Amino acid sequence: MPTLVEVTADPTADRPEDAAERARPTRQSGRRMAIAAALVVVVLAGVGLVAWRTVPERWLPWDTAEFPEVDASELTPGQVRVVEAVRREHAAQRPGTFFSEGADEPWCANFVSWIMRAAGSPLANPHSGHWRIPGVYTLQEYYAAENRFEAVGGYVPRVGDVVLYDRSSGFGQHTNIVVAVDGETAVTVGGNEMGRIRIHSLDWRSDGGVVGFGRGLPG
Repeated sequence: MPTLVEVTADPTADRPEDAAERARPTRQSGRRMAIAAALVVVVLAGVGLVAWRTVPERWLPWDTAEFPEVDASELTPGQVRVVEAVRREHAAQRPGTFFSEGADEPWCANFVSWIMRAAGSPLANPHSGHWRIPGVYTLQEYYAAENRFEAVGGYVPRVGDVVLYDRSSGFGQHTNIVVAVDGETAVTVGGNEMGRIRIHSLDWRSDGGVVGFGRGLPG
């Protein structure tokens, strides 16, 4: 008579319901990670949209435009020198500290100061007499004291003029230089625009950030 062997179930072996129970947290964790990733995408999209709406229209698109063709025959020698100095620096793309004598600071006004000195029409800081004016408000003070400040309104900017923006411009006070004018649109070149020297178009009549212009010197 054959011997009967009793088979006893291994108490440590997985039951189907045990395997399903262990798999459930993994699936739940995966769902939580997917939800978290989706929330991150939504938040980043919202931040990008806010930034897009905050950036002044004159700074869009992000990439800088090509330097415009400027008809020098219609410019004074002083205007030509400004345009050529700006053209050289736009091509060179030097860091902001080059224009600020090594100071690590916002450098849009330093860029304007440096260009004017390079063009043979240096500015004079009203507080020190130095050629470099590091602040936009002080730059406006300088032009006002020289009777060369023109409030935005009826004035039509010319090549070589300096544009002055207040804090409502989207990124605080700012300044840049006019290198071309076509109707009611000016082409400007500025330092420290998204960290570099950039070219953009400016509709000065509709841009609420523009407070006025510093007139270039005649001749």
